[in-house]
Amino acid sequence: MSEKWSKRLWLAVTAVIFIYTATLTVRNLFTFFRTERRTKALQEQRDFYLNRIREDSTMLERLSYDEYLEQYARERYHMQRPNEYIYIVED
Repeated sequence: MSEKWSKRLWLAVTAVIFIYTATLTVRNLFTFFRTERRTKALQEQRDFYLNRIREDSTMLERLSYDEYLEQYARERYHMQRPNEYIYIVED
């Protein structure tokens, strides 16, 4: 084998190894960024649901009192007592 072919062989082998390594590295970078984006979305979703749990827990605590339960039913569902008239004024 001549020296010229030997250089070409080593250049080809080096190029193949470089391309193979670059492909694996790029794929890992894509996977990393995709995973980071998904993690951020899941953390935002977790924060949203934790806030909802806090709000619902507060509402549940308030509804355990009869006075607030009556107020909530009147405001939310327009309920009334017997022989009582309610007028709804909308802005």
